Amino acid sequence: MQLNLLVQRRERRWHIANIIALAFLVLSALLSLSAGEIWFFPFFGDSPLQQQLLVELRLPRMIAAILIGASLAVSGGVLQVLLGNPLAEPGVLGISGGASLALVIVMFLFPALASPYGLMAAALIGALAFTAILVFLARKRTMSTARLLLIGVALGILSGAMVTWAFYFSSDLNLRQLMYWLMGSLSGVHWPQLSLAFIVTPALIWLCFQGKKLDLMMLGETQARQLGLDTQALRWQLILMISVLVGASVAMSGVIGFVGLVVPHFLRLWLGTDNRYLIPLSAIAGAVLLLLADTIGRLAIDAAELPVGAVTTTIGAPLFIWMLMRRV
Repeated sequence: MQLNLLVQRRERRWHIANIIALAFLVLSALLSLSAGEIWFFPFFGDSPLQQQLLVELRLPRMIAAILIGASLAVSGGVLQVLLGNPLAEPGVLGISGGASLALVIVMFLFPALASPYGLMAAALIGALAFTAILVFLARKRTMSTARLLLIGVALGILSGAMVTWAFYFSSDLNLRQLMYWLMGSLSGVHWPQLSLAFIVTPALIWLCFQGKKLDLMMLGETQARQLGLDTQALRWQLILMISVLVGASVAMSGVIGFVGLVVPHFLRLWLGTDNRYLIPLSAIAGAVLLLLADTIGRLAIDAAELPVGAVTTTIGAPLFIWMLMRRV
């Protein structure tokens, strides 16, 4: 009886958190549509200029922030279970760097393939390759999670170094494109880029329904197999979906760090480790975080804007250090 009451209380807490997060999502979306050099309440602007700003600039930017924030947060939450490391995150582990490196290779070595869809495919392949390397190493018995984290950081540094070489040999146009991807910005997102939503949305929905299987994986591979879970097949399915989300996010906005680390980690600290609720709530909270970060970036400087990647890194880096200190 007491166990049932405890379970009900936990579920009620998750439901309340979902309602609060959805309310924040609506408010953050309205603020994102309203804020800028010209403030106006969305969908009630009489001026043609306001309507043009809303439809052509702010609305696609808001949708992209929701998709990318949810994608990165869910990817981080799933990676933390997949690798057994609460500090796992696409940016920290170098997966975003792998997507960026693949983009740079296509831009410089295969310029004929540097169409929007070609760059998207390159980002997906790069993210998949780096994720596969990390998961393969994580499943080696001699590989500790601390060492895996360091390997991921090293992969990220390596990809960053190679991109720096690309800076040195790039033309002015390519240099601007590289800066856009490396700093992480939503300023260049328009309706054509949002065609990636047809890939991102099914992947997000699928991952949000894998909570029970992720809970079984947290018990350990042996126990999960005994309970009837095909861990090998599930692992590669998760790798593919994470790569799709990270690659599409990098293709749309560039490298945006720490969303996948901060959001699921803090939700675990506050609410628990039940992935049935954690992964969907991470998607909502990640969208809220990126919407707010993008709005802060647009309002922080007059007549200019900070890249959203710089804002999330400014928030996430101190929190990452704090998390590392807690685990010492």
